[in-house]
Amino acid sequence: MENSSTRVGRAPARVLAAALVGLVLLAAPPARAAVSAGLPDFTQLVKDNAPAVVNISTSMVQKGASVDDEHGGGPGPGYTIPNLPEDSPLNDFFKKFFGEQGPDGPGGPGAPGPRSSLGSGFIVSKDGYVITNNHVVKDADQISVRLSDRRELSAKLVGSDPRSDIAVLKLEADGDLPVLKLGTSSALEVGEWVLAIGSPFGFDHSATAGIVSAKGRSLPNENYVPFIQTDVAINPGNSGGPLFNLKGEVVGVNSQIYSRSGGSMGLSFAIPIDVVMNVYRQLRDKGAVSRGWLGVLIQDVTKELADSFHMQKPQGALVSKVLPDSPAAKSGIAAGDVITKFNGREIDTSADLPPIVGGTSVGDKIPVELLREGKRKDVTITIGELPNEDEAATTKPHQPKDQARFNDRLKVSVRELTAQERKEFGVSGAGVMVTRVKPGPAFDAGLQDGDIILQIDFREIANAAELERASAELKPGTSIPILVQRQGNPLFMPLKVPAK
Repeated sequence: MENSSTRVGRAPARVLAAALVGLVLLAAPPARAAVSAGLPDFTQLVKDNAPAVVNISTSMVQKGASVDDEHGGGPGPGYTIPNLPEDSPLNDFFKKFFGEQGPDGPGGPGAPGPRSSLGSGFIVSKDGYVITNNHVVKDADQISVRLSDRRELSAKLVGSDPRSDIAVLKLEADGDLPVLKLGTSSALEVGEWVLAIGSPFGFDHSATAGIVSAKGRSLPNENYVPFIQTDVAINPGNSGGPLFNLKGEVVGVNSQIYSRSGGSMGLSFAIPIDVVMNVYRQLRDKGAVSRGWLGVLIQDVTKELADSFHMQKPQGALVSKVLPDSPAAKSGIAAGDVITKFNGREIDTSADLPPIVGGTSVGDKIPVELLREGKRKDVTITIGELPNEDEAATTKPHQPKDQARFNDRLKVSVRELTAQERKEFGVSGAGVMVTRVKPGPAFDAGLQDGDIILQIDFREIANAAELERASAELKPGTSIPILVQRQGNPLFMPLKVPAK
């Protein structure tokens, strides 16, 4: 006979199970509805805008003895060709558009002949102007553009700008062409949905979506572009294609990815449309781009440097060098100044300054707010034009072998520079060469053999005796800035003065 207590005990379990099932069934539909309501529908956006997105293919004759996969027929800046299995279907794609990777292949290193590249672009005017990346069409002998209706049109290069990686093409076409609506990148917010349309790996008009991951990203050797970072799936072939907001407006041009495999890893970078249109108008009207220029070398302000400069918090762009006869030099800006505002715009990090200055018209008189030895100072700068070549010296200092003098307080040995070295390194009156760094204040600050000490606490160091006097007068226990030149580049460092 079954125990009644067992039955009683089981009944609540059955009731509880039924209740839980009921709760799940009742709760599930609202949850699905909530998720569905929160996700955007991109179908109409793609239908409306895909016709103005184009596939760009180029051909070029390889004349040299070497292949530059990054800027020639390769995937372009930010891309690497992955190591794929021999039976991978993508091998044919890479061989067709990026050349054979082996030394004996028809497109391999040292093998002259035709090469191809592939990218994307978009039409911005009914008379046929197209925007794409510079690296998509660089060195191209022929440029062909394919529209969504399968028309293939020839295009000529109107102009290109390697600094922003933007190029402008003109289609040879009669009649109206579909065009895209342009937005503004300044209104973008981190977390906002964005969509890309392009030709990854040659698959025309592929749409991928994601969010804005960050704004104002500074990438190596790309000082004049505050990139938009997204997690949109971008791959080789997407370069030059548009990035849309949910209004169907172009807010950027897809340009680079960070990848260890050659494919998307969720780190893609787009050129803001505000930067793109400034470059586009100049290339369309003049065939070249001019940028504003101050003539300074800058670095970030760290927490330690902020303490040594008597700043309340790290901010601004620290001027480490002022180039002779530059707009900054003529306005009175000096090494050690911290630029905190430019034309009324806050400068939070050093990466904020170059794109703002670059977008300023040559000849404009601009108010600049800076900190000098902890005190605010206002200056007015007449903007110059950015030279084609980098003005900064990059000569590597020779290793010193002459007699050196040891500074016991800083624990560093230095020697004086010869007249020839001063000329070679671009230092006139100031500077002593570091020959040895022992454990102590100089070592902790980061000084290295071969550094040239230019200033200590804003005091110029002309010789070893001046270094001795300056270090002896430092207040014990304080943090002070020391300016050195390393491999041709000036650099401020925070130095802790020993307490005794």
